[in-house]
Amino acid sequence: MTPFRSAPLVGLLIFMGLSPALLAQGTRADYQRANALGERFRNKVVRDRVEPHWVSPTRFWYKNELPGDTDEFVLVDAEQGTRETAATRDELPLNNGEKPDERLDEGPKAPSPDRPRFGDRPQSRSPDKQVSVALRDRQLVLKRGDAETLLTTDGAEDNALSDRVYWSPDSKYFVALQTKAGGDRRVTLVESSPKDQVQPKIKTLAYLKPGDAIRQPRPRLFCVEEARELPIKDAALFENPWDIKTLRWAADSSGFTFFYNQRGHQTLRIVRVDAPSGEARAVIEESSPTFVDYAGKFFCCYLDDTNEILWMSERDGWNHLYLIDAGTGEVKNQVTRGPYAVRGVDWVDPERRQVWLHAGGVYAHQDPYYVHYCRVDFDGKNLTRLTEGDGTHAVKFSPDRRWLIDTYSRVDMAPVTELRSAEDGSLVCELERGDLSALQAELWRAPERFVAKGRDGKTDIYGIICRPTHFDPAKKYPVIEEHYAGPHSAFVPKGFAPLHRSQEFAELGFIVVQVDGMGTSHRSKAFHDACWRNLADGGFPDRIAWMKAAAQNHPEMDLTRVGIRGTSAGGQTAMAALWRHGDFYKAAVSNCGCHDNRMDKIWWNELWMGWPVGPHYAEQSNVTHAGKIEGDLLLIVGEMDDNVPPESTLQVVNALIEADKDFEFLLVPGKGHGAGGPYTQRKTMDFFVRKLLGVEPRAE
Repeated sequence: MTPFRSAPLVGLLIFMGLSPALLAQGTRADYQRANALGERFRNKVVRDRVEPHWVSPTRFWYKNELPGDTDEFVLVDAEQGTRETAATRDELPLNNGEKPDERLDEGPKAPSPDRPRFGDRPQSRSPDKQVSVALRDRQLVLKRGDAETLLTTDGAEDNALSDRVYWSPDSKYFVALQTKAGGDRRVTLVESSPKDQVQPKIKTLAYLKPGDAIRQPRPRLFCVEEARELPIKDAALFENPWDIKTLRWAADSSGFTFFYNQRGHQTLRIVRVDAPSGEARAVIEESSPTFVDYAGKFFCCYLDDTNEILWMSERDGWNHLYLIDAGTGEVKNQVTRGPYAVRGVDWVDPERRQVWLHAGGVYAHQDPYYVHYCRVDFDGKNLTRLTEGDGTHAVKFSPDRRWLIDTYSRVDMAPVTELRSAEDGSLVCELERGDLSALQAELWRAPERFVAKGRDGKTDIYGIICRPTHFDPAKKYPVIEEHYAGPHSAFVPKGFAPLHRSQEFAELGFIVVQVDGMGTSHRSKAFHDACWRNLADGGFPDRIAWMKAAAQNHPEMDLTRVGIRGTSAGGQTAMAALWRHGDFYKAAVSNCGCHDNRMDKIWWNELWMGWPVGPHYAEQSNVTHAGKIEGDLLLIVGEMDDNVPPESTLQVVNALIEADKDFEFLLVPGKGHGAGGPYTQRKTMDFFVRKLLGVEPRAE
């Protein structure tokens, strides 16, 4: 884009009421311009979306909303590969008696993947309706007509049995779950300034933290004919569970399976228990010396007709699908393979023995975070990439799945929408290409994509660079890193948007970057493992190396003035930047940070930091290292934060005071996680303007 020094743009500024003299950094004019970007860029992109209305298996129409309140209607014939336009919907060139009928959009639906479930819904009465199970004085009772038999004697309030049991199809057996109670930790929040009364309000919520006792479910097998329990052998296969679920009986009633996730998240199993022997064995076992990402990379599809299981695993170093023999547990074949990551399964077609999925990294020359859609046979053959364009993709299938409408974009490219064949992924025709001319007339500047090597000198690290609309390459700009490094995903924007939050901060006179370092998800297992018991790492070595490489290409980036801002897990690492890398980062805004992983929610922290809680928790705590911070720090927290309760931040405040460290602190009454709002946004902006630009915010 032409630098802002050009005469036409200066003239436009004067027309907008902004004098070129006010283009200093951090001025009132900069704030006004930053706050106005959302309105300036709103509705400035056209032809950027297609919402199809199918009128037959091969024909659909959609509407383009064009400038000047003008609508354009487009009729597409997928079979012929044609698109025709009309001024009104009534002028659509339909034939053969076709009419735009919205109900056709609800045509035949593709079968849903057979995702993990609890099998038949638990119920007290047997499938043959001859017997039932009841709970009396916390014990299980078998009822057959008027006859009753006591089955258990060890039910208790803190070790409860359920009468909602899982019956074998032949009604001869059932499984009941007994659950030992866990901890009852409570967190109390005080709302100091409620809107409906003068006095404060107190809110108490259940909130388990790492290391707390958790519920311990276990299955128990019973024989109806003998009216007794059948002991399950080798219960060590499911000791110390984080969770036991997805219980399902075999169709022939020969046994049942269930999903077991061991606490510590290093072992997952599908356990099979035979009836009536009670013999237990692991049909599938997934283990890792670090963690198994059950929360983000789990898929299990039972193919009962062929006695197979589709299973997701990172066992070869990448997230892929495997076809498992449900009887022996042997891997029949790997369904997907290669240096790319399956991001999710969209549809399983047992009849054609095909899996429809989306993945990142299927094109070696593209950003590996870009999502593409594919289809592959169960035997791993005929991998068909259904999308192609250089960008991240989202698709809509025709009701019969013969066609797909593919929209792809990048942060620096408006959406392109294509009609493609779902048979082979071939292009039928281009439908729309987003028009940015009105947006560019508002001096919009696209984020720049940038790639550099990480800490090992080999791995590509991806990020974006955002500049102000009035960017001058001859000037030097402080750098702010917009940061989040939670291991559950990756966070650098990949798709197009008229305005990213980073652009608002850049408008004050900064260059703002976002980078996904090692320890985040959607790459290889080794890339992800960098976070294990090491959340304080936060990908810093990769991100700092990336910024240094970017500054070599872009000398306008002033790496002597680098700030960082983040919320939640990003708030944790934003503060950590000042004690781990205080020689590089000069200022940090930490919003609602989970500063000590012992203080935060149990599931998220134990997944990445492990169980039991060991010394590494304290070693990585911001509370432990508060006295080591260098540079300037602003802590923000909402007093009603029920995601990461405010005491996590307040313990940091206490540690900083005890260490006699200067810092700034903003407690926001009534606000929850993120403590968002215009005031918090302005205080964050003001902080960086003072600390990195060295001027008083909003000065004339």
